[in-house]
Amino acid sequence: MDYKEAGVDVTRGYKAVELIKKHTASTFNENVLGDLGSFGGFYSIAGEKVAEPVLVAGTDGVGTKLKYAFITGRHDTIGIDCVAMCVNDVVCQGAKPLFFLDYYAVGRLYPEVAEKVVAGVAEGCRQSGCALIGGETAEMPGFYAEGEYDLAGFCVGIADKKKIINGERIVAGDVLVGLGSTGVHSNGYSLIRKLFGEDKSEIEKFDSTLNETYADALLRPTRIYVRTVLELLKSFDIKGIAHITGGGFIENIPRIFPEGIGCEIDVNSFTAPPVYKLIRERSGLDNAKLFNTFNMGIGMVLCVDAAVAGDVCRAAEKLGEKAFVIGRTVSGSGVSL
Repeated sequence: MDYKEAGVDVTRGYKAVELIKKHTASTFNENVLGDLGSFGGFYSIAGEKVAEPVLVAGTDGVGTKLKYAFITGRHDTIGIDCVAMCVNDVVCQGAKPLFFLDYYAVGRLYPEVAEKVVAGVAEGCRQSGCALIGGETAEMPGFYAEGEYDLAGFCVGIADKKKIINGERIVAGDVLVGLGSTGVHSNGYSLIRKLFGEDKSEIEKFDSTLNETYADALLRPTRIYVRTVLELLKSFDIKGIAHITGGGFIENIPRIFPEGIGCEIDVNSFTAPPVYKLIRERSGLDNAKLFNTFNMGIGMVLCVDAAVAGDVCRAAEKLGEKAFVIGRTVSGSGVSL
């Protein structure tokens, strides 16, 4: 018995690598040193104009949202989610994402599917301005169900030590500006799958409330806020930034506050994507649990001085975002809805 008979066909791996090369190359910039070695990715920071350079790293996966990619056969955008979950975290510290690596693990490798997945990763990298300098494809027969895979990655960014955003200057009376989400993004899908099921014919049904199919709404990729945030930082003093992921508002916003600071959120100050009306109806959950599970329409929260909140919203809208003043900081702790 050889390796192929055991379930691993290295020729499929070779084909997958050939198919994805053009996608990775599309993310390269002058800092990628692609000809130095084959066991590691090389990226030069010599050209970065940063007084006191600090590297900022983040890692994440897509989670059980992948199930809907398997069920529907839609693999071309799930890679965007993987990148988004990492680069959106890194930019919260005021860091510019530099490069990304992905990890794609599967029971049986289908090169054409791998290509679609990595094409999505490359698209996420282009959207965030970082280079896809390497990755790993692992074929592990018997470990994953037929047609299923896992996808994860990590990003490294750079920040000036004196300009790192850590929330320490936030005080009571500051204002929270929310940037609109495109939908559920990549969190809460263990509940979503209970609410919407896993039957392909049902998931692909058109819904008049959404004006699209459930699959369209539930597989819409996580919005990447990197370019917007980096541009806003050129003009505004942003004291803290929270990426609204697992744990929703309740867990993520307080992470940027210093001791003794909490916040009040006006849940009527922004418009949530239509999918959240269905989630609310099907789950029967109250605001406390909904806002502790999902982003509820806000993917990123910026904490700024009250005097500039309106200007920040207008600038963000010019950059293509939906921006809302969603609340304010107060003395205390936690999140009050």
